[in-house]
Amino acid sequence: MAQNRVLSQDEIDHVFKKMAKGAGSGGNAPVVASTYDFRQPDRIPKDQLREIHLLHENFCRNLASSLSAYLRAYVMVNLVSVLQLSYAEFIQCFPSPTCLAVLSLRPFEGKGILEFNPTLAFPIIEILLGGPGTAAQTLKREITEIEQSVLDGALRIILRDLREAWTSVANFDLKMESLETEPQLVQTLSPNEPVVAVGVEVKIGNNTGMLNFGVPAIIIKMLRQKFDQRWSVRKSEPTGEEVMRMATLATASPMNVRAQLQGPTISVRNILKMQVGDVIAFDYPASRPIEVLLNGKPKFEAHLATAGKKKAVRLVSDAMRPKANSLPKPAPVAGMPAGGAATPPQAAATRPVQSEP
Repeated sequence: MAQNRVLSQDEIDHVFKKMAKGAGSGGNAPVVASTYDFRQPDRIPKDQLREIHLLHENFCRNLASSLSAYLRAYVMVNLVSVLQLSYAEFIQCFPSPTCLAVLSLRPFEGKGILEFNPTLAFPIIEILLGGPGTAAQTLKREITEIEQSVLDGALRIILRDLREAWTSVANFDLKMESLETEPQLVQTLSPNEPVVAVGVEVKIGNNTGMLNFGVPAIIIKMLRQKFDQRWSVRKSEPTGEEVMRMATLATASPMNVRAQLQGPTISVRNILKMQVGDVIAFDYPASRPIEVLLNGKPKFEAHLATAGKKKAVRLVSDAMRPKANSLPKPAPVAGMPAGGAATPPQAAATRPVQSEP
C-alpha cells in the first residue's frame, strides 16, 4: 500500500530542496546511469538501414505494378518502416491466425519471415476467384489449403520482386519452405536474436493490409561490404577537371610494348627427341601480321619493317582481336622453312621432327 501512496506538494518541494542543498555544498553529485539492454545490441549501422530503406522503396514501386497487373485492380504499396527488433517482438506484432511464410535465404544460413496479413490475403483470394474484393471484411480464421493454393501465385510475385530488389546487394535464393498460420509456433530464431523488420502497407480497393518481411541481423551485418560498394557506385560522375588530371597522370605512366609472332606448338616428347641438325618449319608467312602487345594485352596488328639499321614494326590496324582462323597450328616439318627461304645444304638430309596439335 505504501508504494501506491501519492506524495503531497510539500513532500515534493522538500525532496527538491534537499537535492539542491547537496549540489550546493560541493558534495558528490549522484551519477546518472543510462539503461542498456544487452538483449538488443545495435548491430546494424544507421547508414546501412537507410540503404535497406532505399532497396524496399524500389520493391514497393515494382510490387505495385506487378500486383496491379496480376489482380487487374488498382494496388497501392507504401513502405511504412524499417526497424531493428528482437525476434520475439517481431513475432508478437502479428495477429493470430495469419499467413506466415518461412523463406530460405541461400547461400546464407538462416531463415527469413514473410507475413501476409489476413486483411490483405482474403481480398486477394476473393479477386482471384472472380469477386470484386472491394468490401472490407474482417475474417478471424485460418486460411484453408485450397485458399493457400489460390494465394500461391501472389506470393511468388512478391518473392520475385523482393529478390530483384536485393540483387544489387545479395543474390538471395528466396524460396518458400513452409506456410504457417500461428506465429508463436514458428521458432526459426532464438527469441533474443536481432531481426531487421520491414513493414509494407498494401491497399487494394477499400482494404488495407500489412506485408512484413524479416531478415536476421547477422546476415545484414555480413553484407556490410556489399552495401559500401553499392554506395560507391552511386557516387556522381567525375568532373572535367578530374578527367584531365587523371589523363595527365596517365600520360607519364610507362608501358611495356612487345611485338611477337604467334607460332605453332610442339610437345615436350618431340623436344626431347631433337638432335643437332634437325629443322623445325614455323609455317608463318612473311605477309601475315604480327601482334603488338601493350602490357601483355593485344592492341595492334603490325608488319615487320626496318628504321635505319634498327628493326621495327609498322602498325596496320587497331584493337586486334583473336579470330577463328588465327589459332596456333602444329609445327610442320619439311626440308624448307616457312617463307620460301633456302634451307642450308646440311639440313635437307636431316631427320624431320614430328609435331603434334
